[in-house]
Amino acid sequence: MAPDIDSQKTRTARFAEDGLSLQWSSRVSLTSRILAVNIFAIAILAGSFFYLDSYRTQLTEERLDQAVQSATIISAALERLPVADRAGFLTNIASENAWRLRVYDDQGARYFDSFDDGEDYLLVDPDSEPWRKHAARFLDRSLDFIVRAPEVPAYNEPLNDNAASWPEFIRAEKSHTPIAIFRYAEDRTPVISVAAELGDKAEKLLITYNARDITRIVRAERFNLSLIILAASIVSILLSLFLARTIVRPLRRLARSAIRVRLGRAREVIVPRLPSRRDEIGLLARSLSDMSLALRQKIDATENFAADVSHEIKNPLASLRSALDGLKTVKDPDLRQQLLDIADSDVLRMDRLITDISEVSRVDAQLTRTRFEPIDLGEMIEMGLASREASGLNQGREIAFARPRRGVAMVMGEAARLERVINNLLDNAVSFSPPDGLVQISATRTHDRINIRIADQGPGVDEAEREAIFRRFHTVRPDDEGFGKHSGLGLAIARTIIEGHQGKIEVHDREDGETGACFEISLPAIDDIIPPEVFMT
Repeated sequence: MAPDIDSQKTRTARFAEDGLSLQWSSRVSLTSRILAVNIFAIAILAGSFFYLDSYRTQLTEERLDQAVQSATIISAALERLPVADRAGFLTNIASENAWRLRVYDDQGARYFDSFDDGEDYLLVDPDSEPWRKHAARFLDRSLDFIVRAPEVPAYNEPLNDNAASWPEFIRAEKSHTPIAIFRYAEDRTPVISVAAELGDKAEKLLITYNARDITRIVRAERFNLSLIILAASIVSILLSLFLARTIVRPLRRLARSAIRVRLGRAREVIVPRLPSRRDEIGLLARSLSDMSLALRQKIDATENFAADVSHEIKNPLASLRSALDGLKTVKDPDLRQQLLDIADSDVLRMDRLITDISEVSRVDAQLTRTRFEPIDLGEMIEMGLASREASGLNQGREIAFARPRRGVAMVMGEAARLERVINNLLDNAVSFSPPDGLVQISATRTHDRINIRIADQGPGVDEAEREAIFRRFHTVRPDDEGFGKHSGLGLAIARTIIEGHQGKIEVHDREDGETGACFEISLPAIDDIIPPEVFMT
């Protein structure tokens, strides 16, 4: 089977399938992303400056409406007052409201001005103001630029003050209603002017006043809003940095540890487990730590296995070399035949050893690629026993199998591998049992586990050896068995296969108290009513 190539294209496709395609931000650090997300939220909050423009516009429109209403009321009052009382009436109103009231005759010439008495509303020269006012006007212009506010005309007193100098009079004559206009003074404070006709006399009234309170209100709102945005920005940035610190720093530690493992320093690396963290990063840290420990154990096991292989092969090689050296000097036919038998035995031993070493080396990798299928262990063991009986592998020993009901002992696995395990254990039980001995097999289900027990009538396994017998090249054979007929890998292969099936294998004394060993295999069970095609998808 050809290995899958993890190219950039396949990774991109896989991430797209998982909904994780983030190529647009793949080159941006995690800290920058966290800051960007939070600053974007602040930017949305900063968009509330558009509210200020709307608030200012609404406030201005209200003042223009009030000016129109005031002009209407004053015009109606002037029509009812005698001409002699008009000047005093207009002067009082102008003084109380800080307005400038002007009246023009039917020729457009001004004949009354409330400022003739020396009073004035406040129009400040911007050059005489402190820097704070200049900064405030700069912010006003900046806000207008950001919100694309319409340009407001400047307020300038005409050199020749007559009705024709004011555009609002022209518009009022056409509409026959009071017209109010909004302008900016030099210091960028609003000036509101409203023009109205006085009845049928063709006289005209002009009201102008400096609405500085509009500027103060808008600037106060802007200042409060700026404080809120500033505070929110500081808190957001601090929280972003804190979040980045709690996420990025442990990830960097884990990345550095992973790099050291990749560089071949697995024994030196201690991957932090971060036990205090109960989030995904803690889970990742513990997973990486477990992975590095498993890798370290794999490396140690590989080195130990290589050393054991070297040792195990050297023994038959040394024996074979001695036999071949003896053949060069020995002339006695009987001795030469004996040496040839030894050489033949050593060659068979090496062949068996190499075959088993190859098997134990491949079994791990093959199990990871194997497609498991539902297996009825009862049926598999029954067929295997019939095959053994026909081949004479039981060597006269009786094997009793308590076959479970069909569909009870169902597991997911590879039949050939599991059959290899059962045969290894049966070979072991047959070799240790007496010539007329009985080997008992059972397969039962307990909750969600299938338990297979193989009990013999041999001498049993000492408690101190019960774990050692599953190690590679560890062998304990009957006294009457010839040397070198077993590689010591059978039980090691059996454990590897069972653990590859998420199972467990162990040895203990027989439950009935009789002499002998009982090997027990535990595998996860599946429900026999589940259709097999479910497991094939």
